[in-house]
Amino acid sequence: MSEPLLLARALSKSYQSGDRRIAVLDALDFAVQPQELCAIVGASGSGKTTLLQILGTLDRPDSGDLLFQGASLLGLSDTALARRRNSDIGFLFQFHHLLPEFNALENVLMPARIAGKLGPELEQRATALLEAVGLGARLVHRSGELSGGEQQRVALARALVMQPRLLLADEPTGNLDADSGQRVFQLLQDLSRTQGLAVVMVTHNLDLAQGMDRCLTLRGGKLAAFQG
Repeated sequence: MSEPLLLARALSKSYQSGDRRIAVLDALDFAVQPQELCAIVGASGSGKTTLLQILGTLDRPDSGDLLFQGASLLGLSDTALARRRNSDIGFLFQFHHLLPEFNALENVLMPARIAGKLGPELEQRATALLEAVGLGARLVHRSGELSGGEQQRVALARALVMQPRLLLADEPTGNLDADSGQRVFQLLQDLSRTQGLAVVMVTHNLDLAQGMDRCLTLRGGKLAAFQG
């Protein structure tokens, strides 16, 4: 087996709640291979979103290490981490966080603008991604003119425009109808196959989860193979 794209070693995370310390992650180990599609399921409050945020370096564990392509991320400066996130890690959250003053295409291109890489190639890629999620006719519509499901698909295109090696997705199809959800899943499969994209997806959709290469359950601060 090849070297993991992302490797978490003994990640632990806890929060203070009143006079109690609640453990969310307990010496959790996890590896994602290049091109792998991995789903994580679990009860509400089990720590799935916390795990996703730590894997994406948006939050830090209390202890443990996180390696991307064999190199530790947790010792990097905030600036270096931001660069790594922009170029190598795409994020899709439950809430799309689109900028209302920009249209769909401009929102998708925002990571390229931040990285100073705007240009015809990126614009073509952004347009192709919007077409792939069924929004080719909505390029110049502002976010307020789009439905919730359309906004989520714009956010997916934005997460993919920089051609990241890894996509971290939190309930990516939660606001989508069945057809749109299937279109998103097909796009992720295609990008995994053609561009080497790896996906870690938190979802309550068991049909979607079981269609991934691997499905894990987060329970008691640790990951285990899903038992359907």
